[in-house]
Amino acid sequence: MTDLPGTERRNPKAAGLASMSTSAIVGLMADEDATLPDAIRSALPDIARAADAIAAAFGAGGRLRYVGAGTSGRLGVLDASEAPPTFGVEPDLVHGVIAGGDAALRRSIEGAEDDPAAGERDIAQVARRGDVVVGLSASGSARYVIAAVNAARTFGARTACVTCVSGSALATAVDIPIVVDVGAEILAGSSRLKAGTATKLVLNMLSTAAMIRSGRTKGDLMIDLRPTNAKLRARAIRMVSDELGIGEDAARAKLEASDWSVRRAIDGR
Repeated sequence: MTDLPGTERRNPKAAGLASMSTSAIVGLMADEDATLPDAIRSALPDIARAADAIAAAFGAGGRLRYVGAGTSGRLGVLDASEAPPTFGVEPDLVHGVIAGGDAALRRSIEGAEDDPAAGERDIAQVARRGDVVVGLSASGSARYVIAAVNAARTFGARTACVTCVSGSALATAVDIPIVVDVGAEILAGSSRLKAGTATKLVLNMLSTAAMIRSGRTKGDLMIDLRPTNAKLRARAIRMVSDELGIGEDAARAKLEASDWSVRRAIDGR
C-alpha cells in the first residue's frame, strides 16, 4: 500500500529475507544504514534551528525535555542521562520522559503511546514556560507524544520533534519539526532499526551542539565532565596535560587542587 507512511511500508530489497544467508542479511542492513547520513543531511537546517532554540533556553534559565514512546522514548532518556557526566550539568537540565514510565525502559508497554491524557499529565510535571520540549516518535502518530507537545505549547514551552514521517500529526504540532525520511525498514514497521539509529544521531546533534553553543566545552574538550571513575580521571589528566603543555603528574596535581574540575585546573581558578 503506497499510502502507508515510510515507517510501515515493506522494503522490496527484503522480499527474500527469510531465505538469505546471515552474511546477506547483515550486508543488507549495513547497506540500508548507509543511507542515513543523506537523510539526516536533508534535515540539518531544522536540527540546527532546534539546537539553537535549546541553547537559547539554557541561556535564559530554561531546560530541555524529551518526551517519546517506544524506542524513540528510550533514546531520549538515554541522551538525557548522559548530559550530566559529559557536560557537568545538573541532572534536571536535560530530562527524558517515556510513555509508560521508567518500566518502559526495560520492557515494551506498547499501549502507553495511545494515552494522550498521560502525555499531558507527564509533561506538565516536568516542563514549564521557557523550556524546549522535543517530541520523539518515529511514525509521528503516538498520541501520548502529540498530546504532550500540545500541552507544552499551551504553557509557553518551545516545541520541536524528531520523526521519520513528514506531514505526520507530530510534525505539524510543533514549532520546529525535524523529519528524517529513512524509508522502509528491512523488517516492515520495525522502527528500532533505521529510524532508531537516525533518532539517536539527531539527538547526539541536538544536545551536543546546544551544549557547545552554551559554553560547556573548550574547543573539542569536555572540560566540564565529571571524572567519577578511573577512565574519566585519566581523560581529565590528559586534557589538562595537553591544554597546558605540562606532564601528567603536574596535571594530576592541578586537578586534585581544583577538586578534579578540568575547567578550573585549566583556567587556573
